[in-house]
Amino acid sequence: MNTTSSKEKRKHGSVRIPYDFFACRVPDQFPLVPPHWHNEFELNYIVSGKSEFTCGEDKFIADAGDIILIPPNRLHALYPYGDDLQVYNTLVFREELLGIGKEERCGISFMEPIINGNREILLPISGSHAAYGEIRQCVEQIFICVKENSPAADLHMKSELLRFLWLLQETGCITTVKNQDENQMENIREALVFINLNYREAISIEQLAQMAHLSRSYFMYCFKKMVGISAMEYIIQLRIKLACEMLRNSTAPSLEIAFACGFQNLSNFNRQFKKYVGYTPKQYRGSTNTP
Repeated sequence: MNTTSSKEKRKHGSVRIPYDFFACRVPDQFPLVPPHWHNEFELNYIVSGKSEFTCGEDKFIADAGDIILIPPNRLHALYPYGDDLQVYNTLVFREELLGIGKEERCGISFMEPIINGNREILLPISGSHAAYGEIRQCVEQIFICVKENSPAADLHMKSELLRFLWLLQETGCITTVKNQDENQMENIREALVFINLNYREAISIEQLAQMAHLSRSYFMYCFKKMVGISAMEYIIQLRIKLACEMLRNSTAPSLEIAFACGFQNLSNFNRQFKKYVGYTPKQYRGSTNTP
């Protein structure tokens, strides 16, 4: 897998504390979470509200109580669902936190296939699952430990994470993945790398298809299958995300921000911004400046 800047730039956790915790609210804190990937596991527990969630080829409505475990290096994204405010807790943790040696048989037979994409995890784990009650209790305890934020709690959290993974294995939440065309997936990743580095510039589908060594139509099909949205929609989402940051952190006029983010005219910028954020740029800037 390509490890360039198209991945999330944030390095999660530290040597002493190999995880990060986030209490998230969408769209209050941010209008959307564009497709991205990182080297760590990500555990999400939906507290309330709904959102549209994509992970690889999976696309679903995440609802209150849902549990979503995303393996390392898996593309995922989150979008608002109507007018719903979704509140969810996220734990991003490195593989080392689990303490499973790569030469151990459980590491070879269990962890490596998940990390390499040869086994997949049920998404989402919801109330209809037969073992949901026990799995949910385990996840809630993990987040209690995270919020306690102490060495003793870290030890407890490690044991609960291992129990959580064991429960997923024992209750059929982890299965062997169907065959995938790895070369095709890597070609799409190369296009993603290029987009993330150049999304402020004009980018055409033909340009991306040529880079991926695919025909235009087949590239469009493969990109949407892998990422969950079209290439042009992905580009627009990156531009909107940057525009939100600039509106919050600068006093630059909307026209200047539009051009800086890759939009060719103000009317298209306003239209796309309203579509994805639900506000005009002016309204969004006013709402973020409200005490």
